[in-house]
Amino acid sequence: MQPLRATDPRHIGPYTTTHRLGAGGMGEVYLAESRTGLRLAVKVVRAEHAEDRTFRARFRHEVRAAQTVGGADTYTARVVDADTEAERPWMATEFVPGPNVRDAVLDHGALPGPAVRILAAALGEALAAIHAKGLVHRDLKPSNILLGPDGPRVIDFGIVRALEATSLTRTGAVVGSVGYVSPEQIRNGGQVGPPSDVFSLGAVIAYAAAGREPFGEGQDSVVLLRILTRDFDLSGVPEEIRPLVTACLREDPLERPEPAEVVASAGFTPDTLRTAVRPGWYGPAARPRPAPYDRPSGVEYLAPETPTRPTPTDSATVATPVGSAAPSIGRPGYPDRLGGRRYPGRLGGPLDPDGLGYRGPGWLD
Repeated sequence: MQPLRATDPRHIGPYTTTHRLGAGGMGEVYLAESRTGLRLAVKVVRAEHAEDRTFRARFRHEVRAAQTVGGADTYTARVVDADTEAERPWMATEFVPGPNVRDAVLDHGALPGPAVRILAAALGEALAAIHAKGLVHRDLKPSNILLGPDGPRVIDFGIVRALEATSLTRTGAVVGSVGYVSPEQIRNGGQVGPPSDVFSLGAVIAYAAAGREPFGEGQDSVVLLRILTRDFDLSGVPEEIRPLVTACLREDPLERPEPAEVVASAGFTPDTLRTAVRPGWYGPAARPRPAPYDRPSGVEYLAPETPTRPTPTDSATVATPVGSAAPSIGRPGYPDRLGGRRYPGRLGGPLDPDGLGYRGPGWLD
């Protein structure tokens, strides 16, 4: 987490940015607040993608679909708001207090056995919800899974499909994270279905259970070859979870388990999974740290966090140089008849008076 730079936006749509969190394949990520103090992770599309009309069309479709998924019961982070027609499109997801799986493993080692089983079952539930809406995640990896106090949350579903549409990736390059892509992603240039996500789930569980990459490390080409030749190491995965991981990593997509079967193989039903998740469920990684623990976005961070928990002073935005206008992303709003604010081209309906944003049917569930 870093202070805002002079060139960073101070507002994205109706939200005020407070910190720069990092960057990923899609764009830059900011910690932002609504007028009521609700904290959100807001991702802003890179300028080169924003100029690609095919990307915009695909991104618009994927965000609309992603808004129909999300919440604690589905173990996904809800897409709260978005503007796909802004000069640089953006989307805002709910804040999830907790580290991502990669940070948890790097800081504390492999997750305890019970936590690995909960993680596997929750990922199965998340994929079932994502696939039910016609989406395929395509980039399920440790840094895209947040360990929240109410269970794991999957983020960024559907976004890789939009990235695949850009002119930068139309030459057959594999979009996704090396070490967690399926064999068919490598062979078919992104033409994949739901079983591809199950393969990635197996690799994630192997990493969380053993504390190391199942396909090893090294040059991308070497790791991709190991995936194609099934050269993986599960020696550090506990015996009780190894059969599930092996089944997920089968080469033939049709032989991999369905997400619901993953939940059952981990020893849960949807109801027993909810009761199993309680504060501290993910073990040593849940212990308080001297550094801030609210790391919502799951991206690769730009710098080590500051040694103290943010205070109102820490969260203040960087002063704008005298004589210059504070940068912002999105169009100015105008009052609508409901007393909220509507942003031209925005998805969904008018914003609430408090600026929280329209969440779609059933958002209070």
